Amino acid sequence: MRTFDWLVCASCLLTLNSFATMAEEKRQAKSFKARITRTVSAGHLLYLPRDYDGKSRQRWPLILFLHGAGERGSDISKVSAHGPPKLVKQGKDFPFIIVSPQCPDNQLWDNDVLLALLDDVEAKNKVDKSRVYLTGLSMGGYGSWSLGLAHPGRFAAIAPICGGGDPIVLHLAGPKNAAAIKSLGVWAFHGAKDPVVPVAESERMADALKKFGCKEVELTIYPEAQHDSWTETYDNPKLYDWLLAHQRK
Repeated sequence: MRTFDWLVCASCLLTLNSFATMAEEKRQAKSFKARITRTVSAGHLLYLPRDYDGKSRQRWPLILFLHGAGERGSDISKVSAHGPPKLVKQGKDFPFIIVSPQCPDNQLWDNDVLLALLDDVEAKNKVDKSRVYLTGLSMGGYGSWSLGLAHPGRFAAIAPICGGGDPIVLHLAGPKNAAAIKSLGVWAFHGAKDPVVPVAESERMADALKKFGCKEVELTIYPEAQHDSWTETYDNPKLYDWLLAHQRK
């Protein structure tokens, strides 16, 4: 019986070794390489300050404004429903160039598209690249968190409103982005009674940034506000003064 047991064990070992060899032969290290070409475009509103002169040496700060889900589509007039474009339509003069892109229907904000648009506007206009600011509401608040933390070196300050993000991007940031995040001005806004995007979304991002070492993180919570926390925010001159106080070195 012992001889039989030994033979069985030996047979099992040989079989397992055979399976392991077959598996090893089927599992191979490979590499993949391909070129992907992408053409992007974005309809947008462009506001130039009253004193803007394309022939002057003066360069102007810029605000990139991202609208919410309700303004998506191809009717560019919808972008003026809220935020700085709405105030411009009402006759307000800003000391900024304001770029307000429109997100297509059934899509979310795309960082590649936004960066390409920003590159184009900076190349064609008198933009002070050390004073570029990012803000947005609701879906645009999410877009502001996403773009601002993925490319913090492009912005001097960001002001996301009733949005949220994923703190994991902080821990995955390389040394250069990590340093830029820590010196990024951040002022977030949210309504305490927001039924669409819970205020916890902004609280989570603000807390994560503070723990990460971001030197300037503010979160304003309006006690009685619901989802519309943007009207009060964009109507407040202090927001624009705060933005102008920030500059990338």
